Amino acid sequence: MALGLVFASVAPAHANKDFDGRNEGDGKEFTDGDAAGQMLDAGAGGIVVDDSANGSGGGGSGGSGGALDPVGDWSPPPCWYVPMYTPKQLKKEREHTWSLGSTGSEFDNMQRDKYVAGGDTPGTYKNFNMAKTGEGYWWDGYVPEGGGGVPGALECDDGPFWVDEGDPPPAQYANAVTPEILAGIAYDRIRVPDIEISLKPDAQRAQKVNLPTWAWLDAATFEPVSVTAEVPVLGLWARTTATPVSLTLDPGTDDVELHPSSGTCPIDDDGSIGTPYTSGSEEETPPCGLTYLRATPDGETYPFRATINWSIEWEGSGGTGGDLPDGSFGATTELEVDEIQSVVR
Repeated sequence: MALGLVFASVAPAHANKDFDGRNEGDGKEFTDGDAAGQMLDAGAGGIVVDDSANGSGGGGSGGSGGALDPVGDWSPPPCWYVPMYTPKQLKKEREHTWSLGSTGSEFDNMQRDKYVAGGDTPGTYKNFNMAKTGEGYWWDGYVPEGGGGVPGALECDDGPFWVDEGDPPPAQYANAVTPEILAGIAYDRIRVPDIEISLKPDAQRAQKVNLPTWAWLDAATFEPVSVTAEVPVLGLWARTTATPVSLTLDPGTDDVELHPSSGTCPIDDDGSIGTPYTSGSEEETPPCGLTYLRATPDGETYPFRATINWSIEWEGSGGTGGDLPDGSFGATTELEVDEIQSVVR
């Protein structure tokens, strides 16, 4: 049965970076050779994500598995404001857009008034702040791919706006990137791999009414998995770490006795869960397992689910950090349960 646990050692940091920002696909169009522009084009204008210490299942080392299911109603940030452009980059991007005529003359003229012809009027700028090249960045909103319909995704559509280097963004931009926002972005990128949980009787055979089913995981070296998200031009970063803590068994029916009674088996100091079944243990109570009390009807099964629970914490720049909602990852398999057949003479 496949479940989300990590047993491989963590790879060296910064071995596998990618970028979550508007410049990822089209940034080189705006470089123009200036050093700051090249730095933004490299992804620093968005979020640089390092998942080299991640698990498998979509990030890090490959393999099967998947994303954690957060406990409660937590969800990742729907959008955020980050440094996106140097003056040269924004100038080239806007002039290219205006040349296409796709946004309409009324909107284009409003943009020209704001970014080209202004300067003395509050909320306007002169020639894209070219005179302040090297002294700050144009910030803009970013919505993760596929997140346009997520509640809150439209809260980052009031840009671009200028921020001098070393200054905080204006207070009205509540979604301006912070270490805590970066921690949520990193949490959303955590992936955990599958691993085999042993059952006796195994999942391919029918379980027996009133005889325990043993569940265990052999001793392994469990390593926490983590993802780091950062904005290098601001010196902001956050590392979110997930640590496996227990296995929860959901038998798929109320006609069952759980071992332990909570249905949650802790991970032992040696990285194992439960105790392997041995010959002669048929009627013993396993430290981790269950006993079905009723057989499944003909042709039917119980949806048995085993879930690994993960605790989540983060640390970030400026001494920030804390806890995030726990996560879980599991798998379901269909189990048949039979009555024990006996011969009466």
